[in-house]
Amino acid sequence: MPKGRKPKVGLALGSGGARGFAHIGVLKAFEAHQIPIDLLAGSSMGSLIAAFYANGLEPQMMEKLALHLKRKVWLDLTVPNLGFVVGDKIKQLIRLLTHGKNIEDLNIPLAIVATDIERGERVVFKEGPIDQAVRASIAIPGIFVPERVGDRLLIDGGVIDRVPITVAKELGADLVIAIDVADFDTKISVHSIFEVIVQAIDVMEREILRHQMLAADLVIRPRVGHYSSIAYSGIQEIIAEGEREALVHIEKIKEMIEQWEEAQ
Repeated sequence: MPKGRKPKVGLALGSGGARGFAHIGVLKAFEAHQIPIDLLAGSSMGSLIAAFYANGLEPQMMEKLALHLKRKVWLDLTVPNLGFVVGDKIKQLIRLLTHGKNIEDLNIPLAIVATDIERGERVVFKEGPIDQAVRASIAIPGIFVPERVGDRLLIDGGVIDRVPITVAKELGADLVIAIDVADFDTKISVHSIFEVIVQAIDVMEREILRHQMLAADLVIRPRVGHYSSIAYSGIQEIIAEGEREALVHIEKIKEMIEQWEEAQ
């Protein structure tokens, strides 16, 4: 291994629904302070933000889209069978914003995590159509109709891997920075079937994640737990909190990179 080689810094962006807009703030802070991002792994909302960023969409533009994109542009409801939301509209939007590319064509290496609901297995996309992989990864069970890919029926990646730290390592990261936006430490009021589904998943994912976080070199947890993961209100505040929390860790990240280089 060449002495002085710079580490490959991997970012693992986690699930969390609307709380995942905090990822945009984290990316804003990293860009402002020249923190390198050599590869990305994403689950659910994290896969959406990761795919946009890997395709060169600037965080400031993502913020504008998040604040001004009308729900009717991406929401297509259906009579419930396997889900309430068809997901074709958001798939088209993803295809548009990633220019119809495949994952292997992106500027930054990317891995997207989904869950095979029939086999109970983690599925990691490192190639193939971006829109298909992200659409599968964001398919919150019971809300989105699952995405059929080959012989697999796929749902939300967060169900099996809320913050894909090990996936980032498998992709080649020397240092993994995990962004966990789904943690909550306050009581969340539940008023609808959608909130029942999402809150149940949040609780389950939180318990699973306790055993996985040790694999990360650094975990950043924006304090967005008091926001509903499906309300899509307070987006500007969620993004700002992601940026604030990331800024707290900038010096630590620079130290980690320097220490890694010195150890080579």
